[in-house]
Amino acid sequence: MTPEQLSTAIVDVLTTLVDQGALTLPDGVPASVTVERPRQKGHGDYATNVALQLAKKAGTNPRALGELIKAGLEGYAGVAGVELAGPGFLNIAVDAGAQGRLAADIVAAGDAYGHTDTLAGQRINVEFISANPTGPLHLGHTRWAVLGDAIGRVLSAAGADVTREFYINDRGVQMNHFAASIIAAATGRPTPENGYAGAYIDDLAKAVGAAVPGIFDLPEPERLAAVRAKGYELQLKEQQQQLDSFNTHFDVWFSELSLHESGSVPETLKRLEELGHVYELDGALWMRTTDFGDDKDRVLIKSDGELTYFASDTAYYLNKRARGFDHCIYLLGADHHGYVGRLKAMAACVGDDPEQTLDVLIGQLVKIMRDGAELRLSKRAGTIVTLTELAEEIGVDALRYSLARYPADSPLTLDVAEITKASNENPVYYVQYAHARTSAMMRNAADLGMSLPGDAFDPALLSHERDGQLLRALAEFPRVVAAAAELREPHRVARYLEDTASVFNKWYDTKECRMLPQGDEPVGPLNLARLVLVVATRTVLANGLGLLGVTAPERM
Repeated sequence: MTPEQLSTAIVDVLTTLVDQGALTLPDGVPASVTVERPRQKGHGDYATNVALQLAKKAGTNPRALGELIKAGLEGYAGVAGVELAGPGFLNIAVDAGAQGRLAADIVAAGDAYGHTDTLAGQRINVEFISANPTGPLHLGHTRWAVLGDAIGRVLSAAGADVTREFYINDRGVQMNHFAASIIAAATGRPTPENGYAGAYIDDLAKAVGAAVPGIFDLPEPERLAAVRAKGYELQLKEQQQQLDSFNTHFDVWFSELSLHESGSVPETLKRLEELGHVYELDGALWMRTTDFGDDKDRVLIKSDGELTYFASDTAYYLNKRARGFDHCIYLLGADHHGYVGRLKAMAACVGDDPEQTLDVLIGQLVKIMRDGAELRLSKRAGTIVTLTELAEEIGVDALRYSLARYPADSPLTLDVAEITKASNENPVYYVQYAHARTSAMMRNAADLGMSLPGDAFDPALLSHERDGQLLRALAEFPRVVAAAAELREPHRVARYLEDTASVFNKWYDTKECRMLPQGDEPVGPLNLARLVLVVATRTVLANGLGLLGVTAPERM
């Protein structure tokens, strides 16, 4: 029996009490109530403080209301007993059969277990990398490549229609500097001022020349334009390949330049003028963002006629809304902390409620240490270590999991030796090994001719205390996923997996909970029931790792 099922049962009891006139709730019966695993052993399988929450509204005291709910729940199928404790807490014990059925339900659900409809009907855009197409992706992009992707995965699991979007910063003078750097490398000249250096520029020069023979012999400015276009194409393709190999995939690669070429920016400025949120001062055009809590108004067009990045940002937001997204999530680096207020004010200026349509998450910096020194230099880029080099040094799974298990707003220092160690002290190894252990148990069962019992499964046989602990841990998974999606905190999934792996290992080490028959013992119903529990555990571990973009190995 899951917390959600108990919540439904309590709502049913409250509804019955109201219908019978035994209880009055002016605000109506809540759609759901909070049911949690108790912190202290001996307080039942689940606990709820619903009587404390509703007593005042109901015009009674918590213990009196608790007694009414207790009486109703005690007759509910699957509830073994209810204890009223303290000022009005309800500790609930469920019978083994009701609890054990969850294992079969998880196996039947398979990949879908953990998915909910809590965000069903919502169209959400997650923009989590914004980069110039002028070089390889680097450490600064790596954390968002993990967290943005994981946020997208948990949002999808919670029922939302999610689009993952990469914003290409392909407008501005840096693109000309990029092209000039490639030309210099191809023609044997020094890197120009404000240009790009590194072995990757040399490689690009060779690739551009091979793709378009004679391109470097073209006259200016035709040569600059041609090299810029081809270099852009090849470098963007490499960024896409970098991310694909890192198990991060985007649905949309959106060009900043396209906003200007399509006329979206002038249309945006016109809309802002119509809404009365722009004004001219000192020859520049300003957006009146201070009307909506920003610390200062923002320039849209400078006095020299040049558009600002904020003008592009505003047009881009409206473009997303025009594409039908109900909610836009931005994942920005620590140096963009000041953007939170201005983006929310911008959304308000265009007529939206930013609390409903906009989330801005700020991520802190990551340091990667090796042998006591910070990894800084790149063999290829010449400046900062690239995403590909990090993945090769650490491993995709170890790097993704290590970045996913911490909140985005916490500064992070990771040691290469620690996060690649094949030890239970390494969280990713610990969780992956638990999954590999369940896979090995399933192989051993198959060698003995054991298979899932189907309709012959007797859930009441999973009555050992350790069986119950493992079942209750597995039951929490959908709620953890829903919370991770609602709060945009995928680290909750990682920490849950570690806790669940610990519960499973304790179950595995309990002699009374052996799945395989010992010696010459025949395979019995209890062995098969525990096989169902092992497969259910394997399912949850695999699904959770999948939400983090981490593999679930069958052997380690």
